[in-house]
Amino acid sequence: MNIVSLFEGNVRKYGDKPFLRHAGTSYSYGHIDAQSKRAAAVLSRHGVQAGDRVALMCFNTPGFIIAMLGAWRIGAVVVPVNHKLQAPEVDYILTHARVKLCIFDGTLAPVMDRLETSVPAMSTDSAAPGYVWLDELLDDAIGYQGSPPGDSAIAQILYTSGTTGRPKGCVLSHHNVCQAAQTTALAMSMTRDERTLLAMPLWHSSPLNNWMLGTLYVGGTVILLREYHPLSFIQTVQDERVTLFFGAPVSYLLPLQMGLDIGAFDLSSIRAWIYGGGPIGADLAQRLALVYRSDRFYQVFGMTETGPSGTVLYPDEQIARAGSIGRVATPGVDIRVVREDGSETLPGEVGEILLKADSTMQGYLDDEAATAQALVDGWYRTGDLVRKDADGYLFIVDRNKDMIITGGENVYSKEVEDALLAHPAVKDVAVIGRPHDEWGETVVAVLVARDGVMPDAKELSEFLASRLAKYKIPREYVVRDVLPRTPTGKLMKHLLRQAPLQ
Repeated sequence: MNIVSLFEGNVRKYGDKPFLRHAGTSYSYGHIDAQSKRAAAVLSRHGVQAGDRVALMCFNTPGFIIAMLGAWRIGAVVVPVNHKLQAPEVDYILTHARVKLCIFDGTLAPVMDRLETSVPAMSTDSAAPGYVWLDELLDDAIGYQGSPPGDSAIAQILYTSGTTGRPKGCVLSHHNVCQAAQTTALAMSMTRDERTLLAMPLWHSSPLNNWMLGTLYVGGTVILLREYHPLSFIQTVQDERVTLFFGAPVSYLLPLQMGLDIGAFDLSSIRAWIYGGGPIGADLAQRLALVYRSDRFYQVFGMTETGPSGTVLYPDEQIARAGSIGRVATPGVDIRVVREDGSETLPGEVGEILLKADSTMQGYLDDEAATAQALVDGWYRTGDLVRKDADGYLFIVDRNKDMIITGGENVYSKEVEDALLAHPAVKDVAVIGRPHDEWGETVVAVLVARDGVMPDAKELSEFLASRLAKYKIPREYVVRDVLPRTPTGKLMKHLLRQAPLQ
């Protein structure tokens, strides 16, 4: 299956039905079909051919969807770009992906103006001085009539967040992407009556492939919020009668932190509140259920390299298994937890979680070594270390590369971070290893104070003494104003390791 044929099938079934809703306006399947054919014609006229890479640096708007479908119609490869990046970061992606054309939201022209890379570009959603405006060209374009790409044709190059260095480009075929959409639709029992709110950026793999294309897969309706804002998020759920929402845990917390009276909004249309990007504890799970007046929370675990596809923690497991990423994989996905020698772990042991799915990437763009390391005999090595309990539930312990070995003992940084975050003065923390002549590595905690005042090292170590084994307690504490994070909130520990810690 390819995405264009999937979309065209739904145009025949649901031509007059709203496919997109944005800012109070409906865009039917038939309308987006016609506009995407015009977009394909415009791109073709500007030299884009099958196999060429088209970058999309946009917000959550119909323009993003139309340009994306237009590129796919002519067999081009879509390269979503984080609209929060600065010019040097965008330069890297455009150069690394060898982009033929960049389509950007008109408000991002200042970033485009600072690029050193010479790539043809056009704006969408608003005009930008000095650039061709795609939306204007659509008015006079005659719809493209070419054949859809093959199932094995490359559909996307998705760049990872880059927590360990330069972002890698994950290459996914049309078949991979359709499988990611299908497993999501099956896991979440999505139907043609779905009204999915997309408030998380579409350039992320999960909003794009799981929730936008998952909704497309079943013939549902996608409600686009240009950018997430706590009030507009809650207001849109009420006004659009949203049935499904996916967001990072923080997207649920921000309305609370703003002091919004969530009880004043009618959120009864929601059948699935879904979060991903990290588990939440029992106390928070109970608080969210109370505030949102719902016991229909799901947690999903996956990664860009697998489509994403992975595991689910279902509503009836949220409290009793809080902190777990689930027990079983989504339909069509297989999981293993293995020791370093590849053998299966026993309950209580820590091992690396491996995933196998038809949605898994073809490999990393132009990086055979990294691909060979990540994909072994059809399994994707996630690098996530998990512990399986007696009932088979999986709990993330740490990233493999973040494990610290001190004096022959393994220290999992997340365990130390969680212990430090329990201290009322600690707002944020990253635990890393520093090379040590005698111990191999020593444990270092980089901290952000909650109210600008941090206890001294002695007090912090005493606080941890009853919570952690002695070898896990940091030997050094470093205070920072802020920790480096990606736009999705992931700690960029490689920057802390590279920088002098004083």
